[in-house]
Amino acid sequence: MDLLELLIIAVGLSMDAFAVAICKGLSMSALRPRYALVTGLYFGGFQALMPLIGYLLGVRFQSLITSVDHWIAFVLLVLIGGNMIRESCETDEAELSDSFSPGAMLPLAVATSIDALAIGVTFAFLQVRIGYAVSLIGVTTFTLSCAGVKVGNVFGAKYKSRAELFGGAVLILMGLKILLEHLGVIG
Repeated sequence: MDLLELLIIAVGLSMDAFAVAICKGLSMSALRPRYALVTGLYFGGFQALMPLIGYLLGVRFQSLITSVDHWIAFVLLVLIGGNMIRESCETDEAELSDSFSPGAMLPLAVATSIDALAIGVTFAFLQVRIGYAVSLIGVTTFTLSCAGVKVGNVFGAKYKSRAELFGGAVLILMGLKILLEHLGVIG
């Protein structure tokens, strides 16, 4: 997997965190850079940690499922992407707390990084330098989450559903690409 593909996956995975960061920005009466940094650290940290955990789990079972690994990668990416697209179409807006305490941020960081755990399992079946991949995912999510707090504070909820829709579409397309490459349709 090359740099561009990893960057595309990193951006796609970051969209959930970006959308929640926008909501956190909405909850602030005045933008405080410290809170953007806290948001970026929580979301970026968990987005880096979860694929590493998934990778370690996937490597453990890799030999058992090598013959169908491309299908597993495809199905996981399509399911994750489809779920993100579905969530982007939902109209009920959850109210987020304006707290940036560990008790408020930890559940959000875990919730937005569950998809990254599944991506980590997928990485175990692909040729991915895991340290490089999780670093790129973490830095990308950190950057987009910090920006999301600013966007939310300035522009409002207008971009939340578009971010989730974009992220879901990217993950589905990456899953399709992996499958088509394995089947020899594209090189």
